[in-house]
Amino acid sequence: MEKTLTMGTTLHGNVCHFRVWAPLANGVSVALLQGGAQRDFQMERQTGGYFHLTAPAVAGDRYFYQVDGGRPVPDPVSRLLPDGVHGATEIIDPGNFAWGDDHWRGLDMARAILYELHTGTFTREGDFEAIIGKLHYLKSELGVTAIELMPVAAVPRDENGQVRNWGYDGVSPYSVEAVYGGPAGLKRLVNAAHATGLAVVLDVVYNHLGNEGNYLARFAPYFTERHQTPWGNAVDFSNAEVRGYFVENALFWVREYHLDGLRLDAVQTIHDDSAKHILQEIAEEVHAYAEETGRKIWVIAETDTNDRRLVQPRSAGGYGLDAFWSDDFHHAMHTVLTGEDKGYYQDFGKIEQMAKALNEGYVFQGEHFKFWDGARGTPAAEIELPKNVICIQNHDQVGNRAKGERLTQLASWAQRRAAAALMLLAPHTPMLFMGEEFDNAPPFQFFTSYGDPSLKEAVRNGRCQEFRDFAWEEIPDPENPQTFHGCKLPWEQLTNETEMLNWYQELIALRKKFVIGTDRTCRATVEGSVLTMEVPREQALVRVDVNFKGNPLPEAPHGFAKALFAADEGCAVAVYRAV
Repeated sequence: MEKTLTMGTTLHGNVCHFRVWAPLANGVSVALLQGGAQRDFQMERQTGGYFHLTAPAVAGDRYFYQVDGGRPVPDPVSRLLPDGVHGATEIIDPGNFAWGDDHWRGLDMARAILYELHTGTFTREGDFEAIIGKLHYLKSELGVTAIELMPVAAVPRDENGQVRNWGYDGVSPYSVEAVYGGPAGLKRLVNAAHATGLAVVLDVVYNHLGNEGNYLARFAPYFTERHQTPWGNAVDFSNAEVRGYFVENALFWVREYHLDGLRLDAVQTIHDDSAKHILQEIAEEVHAYAEETGRKIWVIAETDTNDRRLVQPRSAGGYGLDAFWSDDFHHAMHTVLTGEDKGYYQDFGKIEQMAKALNEGYVFQGEHFKFWDGARGTPAAEIELPKNVICIQNHDQVGNRAKGERLTQLASWAQRRAAAALMLLAPHTPMLFMGEEFDNAPPFQFFTSYGDPSLKEAVRNGRCQEFRDFAWEEIPDPENPQTFHGCKLPWEQLTNETEMLNWYQELIALRKKFVIGTDRTCRATVEGSVLTMEVPREQALVRVDVNFKGNPLPEAPHGFAKALFAADEGCAVAVYRAV
């Protein structure tokens, strides 16, 4: 029998075992909701501050916890919150899903071509079932090999019960948003993806919890004032029970949902003074489970610090993660294409930085970073290039703009093709953002659906303050439902836009033929306004030439044939393949 959770609920026939950690409480009770009636049970205290109860209950029953007679609140380990983050927890039987992916063993990181998507806006329907309908397109038509889901944990709902949120405001780390399809819907998606030949990665958020519906502190000291994050008090990873809660959460996703990887949000804001960092412990436990089950499971960090320890092997003093998001390639590319120089873009803008990111993985390796007014990064030596996940667009870089513009609105026709060619043919691990393969995808903007009126106003005001250089009417209101609906991909229109899609399809096919399976090295050089990238370094099989001033490019070099070409007044790009 597969291991189940140590907290939350465990079903044994018509009996359910409840267990919760509440060390500061004098008493905890369960309000069990069955068939319209409520029955109250007092839980028994165990050592270590745990409370437990065994009571008659079945899947589909719902319950609240009451700590010291206070307001009824959901279980900190809720698999499903059908009525939202303030509602009752529904008991789920994790064993009642018929998996059909026994053949699936995961995917080598070297073969990863990631496609990041937001469940609520990827399709008109905005749920897991609708994503299933697009899996054939993603795998067989576009050619990516893995989808990366933005967080799917339950988030606040507005006064009409509607959900509009990127997912990073989740407050119940074990839950799956009911509006998206709940636990059963996510399992169907993963099962279908594996049948199609696609891996599935999930964003998880361990650096903070959202504000509305965050009841963890009512149960236990999950947070500490010793460290602060942009969202307030940090999670207290020096507490063994708190560590266990999040380590078990990581295992929960890969075990109970058969996920192929986790992307850990903004790990630079995770503070841990323990002898073994929580990131290392998560990676160790997930990799041990992968080895035990004969699967390949990735642990990927999002970070802006260029910290090599994240992906260095533990034998070299690192944490042993499989890869990290490497922002410098995006920033270098974006500034060269757009000329933007505000915020963190002020430290970029040179073609030579693009070449350095291609050759070494990232640009800043300890140099002074003006935006921070301090040093940024560590040496990139010995960090294999595929451990750098690179992109030319993602949810942050698009959605955190005032208007959520994509490169389509910011760069020329040929510039966008050049950016895609360098990303998809580099030896790094590429990641697309949903819809970027089309030239007529809508913007991706920041949207929320808080129920708390004060939070609604705070988000609106904060957004206006962040972009105070814009007229207030220019900034989309995060709380306006139209902001959310305007971000949905209109597939009936997108499929008519084939030129950019064809470009991406050709590049991905070239990557699979000439980049995957090589030694994954790179030689990028700059001469004037021309950047040349050859992969692999010693005996190139594919080459990209980009002239960022739009001047003509030379003919195909000896041993190469031109595969793709695009040019306009601002840029010329040629892609060559070995013959």
